[in-house]
Amino acid sequence: MSIDPPFQETCNALFKGPFVRAEDEKFVVVEECELPLIDMKCLTLGQKEREKCIKKMAEAASEWGFFQVVNHGISQELSLGNPDATCLRQFSWSEALHISLADISRMDGYKTTLRSTIEAFAGTAATLAQSLAETLAQNLGVKSNYFGEYCTPNTSYLRMNRYPPCPFFSDQVCGLMPHTDSDFLTIIYQDQTGGLQLKKQGRWLTVRPNPQSVIINIGDLFQVLSNNVFRSMEHRVLAPKQVERFSVAYFYCPSYDAVIQCYGKPAMYRKFSFREYKQQIQKDVQATGDKVGVSRFLL
Repeated sequence: MSIDPPFQETCNALFKGPFVRAEDEKFVVVEECELPLIDMKCLTLGQKEREKCIKKMAEAASEWGFFQVVNHGISQELSLGNPDATCLRQFSWSEALHISLADISRMDGYKTTLRSTIEAFAGTAATLAQSLAETLAQNLGVKSNYFGEYCTPNTSYLRMNRYPPCPFFSDQVCGLMPHTDSDFLTIIYQDQTGGLQLKKQGRWLTVRPNPQSVIINIGDLFQVLSNNVFRSMEHRVLAPKQVERFSVAYFYCPSYDAVIQCYGKPAMYRKFSFREYKQQIQKDVQATGDKVGVSRFLL
């Protein structure tokens, strides 16, 4: 059987039985959920509507760590695995292209239309991300120019994902392994195939696709910034069985020198730089195979 991408050639050991995992480790049918929906237009309809919108957004960021937005300004037209895996649990049935926003202008080897499309998406997503971040942070005591100072266009990046059909063991393989995002927030534009799941109160929930919205999820840095008011929730993507899935994610990140600290008392985390956080993640992954995350910085 031909496999696309050719994972069997590069990860042959994983495809030599036994394949079966313990029953409690297999993916089971989970409840489908509808994420809280935020209409960005409400932020421009007067003070009362704006306050209601901000409250709804903050509640979603606190309770879910995820929400979706409409009237976001991103046009629908715009819109290999883990080589170190030692078992199926660590194997991601997907391929991705990571692009630093600083590198888009140097994409001379690509067709002009592709580069202009990526630039258009990134520019719109950057504006949306800053607006969302400033709106969520305005009641936390964060200085008004914080995101404008630390999150310049060149500090964020895009990840374009392709999840090919998984012909077998799809109940044992993730398209993207469970994780939290190491940023302030992430903007996700996905197709209608579905497969994104988030973990809420110990239960995995499948996010129902909405063609009119983009998904927003809170990252680790906003959890620290909000002193645990907002939550960076664990999430994953299931490997599709029959139809390939596509998505693009915009990761809203600060510069490496940005200072991340709690706004709220008593502070639950010590101050740290984004550089220190990324370095700690690399150390933990090399030592344990997994990301430990913000718990490393608890006081």
